[in-house]
Amino acid sequence: MLVKKAFTYALLAAITLVPWNATAVNRFSLSNLLPKPDLNLADATAAATSLAESLLVKSLLEISEGNTKQALDTIDQLIQSVPNFKLAYLVRGDLLMAQGKYLQSFGSAGNNPTEAIRDLQDEARARIERHLAKQVKEKQPNLLLAPNDQQKHLIVVDTSKSRLYLYRNESGQLKYVADYYITVGKNGVIKQSEGDKRTPIGVYFARPKLNQPLPDLYGEGAYPLNYPNEWDKEHNRKGSGIWLHGTPSNTYSRPPRASDGCVVLTNQDLKSLEPFLQSGKTPVVIVNDLEWLDNTSDSPETQKKELTAAIDQWLGDWKAQDTERYLSHYSKDFSSDGINFRKWAEHKQRVQAGKPDVEISLSDISMFSYPDTEKKLVVVDFVQDFKSPSLKNRMQKRQYWIQENNSWKIIYEGAA
Repeated sequence: MLVKKAFTYALLAAITLVPWNATAVNRFSLSNLLPKPDLNLADATAAATSLAESLLVKSLLEISEGNTKQALDTIDQLIQSVPNFKLAYLVRGDLLMAQGKYLQSFGSAGNNPTEAIRDLQDEARARIERHLAKQVKEKQPNLLLAPNDQQKHLIVVDTSKSRLYLYRNESGQLKYVADYYITVGKNGVIKQSEGDKRTPIGVYFARPKLNQPLPDLYGEGAYPLNYPNEWDKEHNRKGSGIWLHGTPSNTYSRPPRASDGCVVLTNQDLKSLEPFLQSGKTPVVIVNDLEWLDNTSDSPETQKKELTAAIDQWLGDWKAQDTERYLSHYSKDFSSDGINFRKWAEHKQRVQAGKPDVEISLSDISMFSYPDTEKKLVVVDFVQDFKSPSLKNRMQKRQYWIQENNSWKIIYEGAA
């Protein structure tokens, strides 16, 4: 009994700071997590993934209650379901070793955990914290997330929690669909240069799945993100090849920080996302330390109304060919493909000197908070229809609006 209790408390102290008790054990009803026969492929895969993660956490909770025999049965059930889940084998090894010796901590049968063991400890912690969190289904991210009607789904990645959240766009309202464990860069986040093994923070768009054969490292497949985007380029961030991709065939999941900068999911999870990614239009907002809406938060809806009013005023002043008022909507730090505010203003003053009659309309407007800045920054995409005596065109356009002195200003503008 002494060996069992010593193992239990050392295990829990090593993998999480969250309190564990019988109430937490009762929170999980595995029968409710079994895939239902009428689920579609994506929902069934998500349910199966949730079941696998729940079995892992259930085994650890059983250990915390001293039920090591039941925990071993549970972990064996998990391994039978997911034969290449390395973390499950580590827990099973600890349970077997606990029958014959004193263990100092989780995964430390050799008394000196290797880097690989520490990686698995981090994965256990991330998965446990997710299962003990309630807000992910009940609350929404504290971000302005306003996809247009063409963007049926939206992805938010929280790098600090090793989690990817999928939302469905229902007439402008985001509805939680599922969430998945993920891996990010070995050296963390805020990518700056080629080969730094960091994951970028920002707003990106997932392109369709790559068709060419890929090494086994990428598993089920890969969906490139448009890194570096306009904001990255303006800040001289280098590198390329940031993808959403799967895991090698002999690996169920990888540690929280193990990629070269990509966002990595299990092959099953990536497969379940395929219907939502293949359009090539899915926004992917990558955040570090995601905050959730509560009663004290500034409402993103308020930001949306303020920014919509600023866009309408900008458009109205452009239509009126009121150059001074039109330029007042641009930040003095404005830059676009090497053109600064002064050059932009000179160009617009020349073009609008004769005050030509113009017809301009915007459609398919989307807005996404950009998390890579201390100031409030929003990416705005739209389709622009422009007609003047000398020009007629239709283009996909992208602007970055930043809040300066409580006013929204355009800091970047260009083709999307």
